[in-house]
Amino acid sequence: MKKTIIIGGTSGIGRALAELMVQNGHIVGITGRRQELLTSFQKEIPGRTHVKRMDVILPQAMAQLKELIGEMGGVDIIVINSGVGFPNADLVWDKEKETIDVNVSGFAAMANVAFEYFSGQAGGQIVGISSIAALRGGSDSPAYNASKAFVSNYLEGLRRKAVKAGLSLTVTDIQPGFVDTALAQGEGMFWVASREEAAKQIFAAITKKKNHAYITRRWRLVAWLLKLLPGWMCNRA
Repeated sequence: MKKTIIIGGTSGIGRALAELMVQNGHIVGITGRRQELLTSFQKEIPGRTHVKRMDVILPQAMAQLKELIGEMGGVDIIVINSGVGFPNADLVWDKEKETIDVNVSGFAAMANVAFEYFSGQAGGQIVGISSIAALRGGSDSPAYNASKAFVSNYLEGLRRKAVKAGLSLTVTDIQPGFVDTALAQGEGMFWVASREEAAKQIFAAITKKKNHAYITRRWRLVAWLLKLLPGWMCNRA
């Protein structure tokens, strides 16, 4: 029976993934900032669940994640799903800073704890929820795109570090396109996946221990185009 922690599991993709994992026999621990959502999760999904209230940007978050690992008697998978994003074409600094604090500093802190923990285990898996936005800069939300590029790059670094150290550790980079969550804002959205469909494909990628997956799979076509487009064309898009 697998044990999984989902950091940022009270809503959106994280909540849908938590529910799916419980249905597939996992013992699941979730974290979040809002106690009422943590409580409702345990009420609606009784049994094999653990919760921990925590905010990834606070200094105590690293210790709190270690506590949750201990309370669960160890874990096999840690999914780092916490993240924020705002349309911010006017570069309002408070929004940029919050994005960087959560998506960069908070992510790295959680990944650091996860890597340290699994380094002392026989095996394990770190899963980071990045975004298709990681592939190019974004004029409407510069910090968000840049923060997701950081996530994907950091995960690649951890994967290389694990290989060099001879660790039996899988590091999975998940890059979703548009998913029907509170984070999906703005005009021009297409191929919008439901949270349930996104969770289903993420769970499949985790189970297959993939290094990388686009969610949904057809977003690989968009990724291919984004990588090929010259800078001048992206600037005008």
